[in-house]
Amino acid sequence: MTALYIGIMSGTSMDGVDTVLVDFSGTPQLVCAHSEVMPDHLRKGLQRLCQPASDEINRLGRLDRTVAELCAKATNALLKKAGVSPSQVTAIGCHGQTIRHMPNLEVSFTLQIGDPNTLAVLTGIDVIADFRRKDIALGGQGAPLVPAFHQQVFASKSARMIVNIGGMANITYLPGNAEQVLGFDTGPGNVLIDYWMQQCHQQPYDKDGDFAKQGQTDLDLLQQMLSHSYFAQPYPKSTGRELFNQAWLSHQLADFSHLADADIQSSLLDLTCHSIANDITAIDPNAQVFICGGGAFNGELMRRLQRLLPSQAVLTTEQLGVSPTWVEAIAFAWLALRFKQGLCANLPAVTGANRPGILGALYCAQ
Repeated sequence: MTALYIGIMSGTSMDGVDTVLVDFSGTPQLVCAHSEVMPDHLRKGLQRLCQPASDEINRLGRLDRTVAELCAKATNALLKKAGVSPSQVTAIGCHGQTIRHMPNLEVSFTLQIGDPNTLAVLTGIDVIADFRRKDIALGGQGAPLVPAFHQQVFASKSARMIVNIGGMANITYLPGNAEQVLGFDTGPGNVLIDYWMQQCHQQPYDKDGDFAKQGQTDLDLLQQMLSHSYFAQPYPKSTGRELFNQAWLSHQLADFSHLADADIQSSLLDLTCHSIANDITAIDPNAQVFICGGGAFNGELMRRLQRLLPSQAVLTTEQLGVSPTWVEAIAFAWLALRFKQGLCANLPAVTGANRPGILGALYCAQ
């Protein structure tokens, strides 16, 4: 058995599939990375499937295989780029594409698609997938799962906050002592600002926050959005497009039709920044802050976060030796490693599960 694992991550932003090749023979080392842009037809199909009223089984089955095919394409391109054969890789850890995350129902559930059988056959590599549902079965939220990985690679003697800003945003608090690691979803990350950019300019995202920079945040709109009960809810907690989506935003904007598009964009960016900063300040206003995920590349977002956290340097995980682009994909390679080692990978203090558990299931290539 080799120490090479592949991690695959496709987040709630649905902008593409990230793949990484990681060597776990010592300290985790990123060997190679590759991304595949998600085709428009696939992204639009997934967005339709994510709408709460969508229950089309045929679309689900078709997209389940199509997502797997895109993951396989990304994996095979990664292997070619790295000059590594499938036989040299122990396993792929694949997150899949979340299409429903409903952890607070009486019968809670979470659902990711991207058929691991198809992925295993098309790559010739065993796949470890379906990580979240075990935590749900144990009474947890099924998310976030990355804090255990953050603890493994980013913990130090000083307190740190690792903030992942993808479609949703989540934080991991590493206290730097024997205290428990904390982690939870703070709320929307890029999902609303991406959606508004698509509505106004037919662009997938607001590059460097330039559109938001042109606007002026409306404080009444911002306070109304921040008054949502999710932000005051105690952790463990997690969220997704099921809550923060187009319908929710339309409801929020009902009394603000007089605002310019750029003012709304600025207000949405501040919603992301304030919800993150409020949680960081409440937990530890002196912890070092390191950002990963797509939000790390939004200069205006980073500047606003820094203004809200004046006593803390807001940096990216690049300063810790891991590119913010690849942190989550590496985390799922690590989750595959934990599965193969027979080790637990969830943190009950983070997810609310009643005990630690071995996460994932094996799908053999043979």
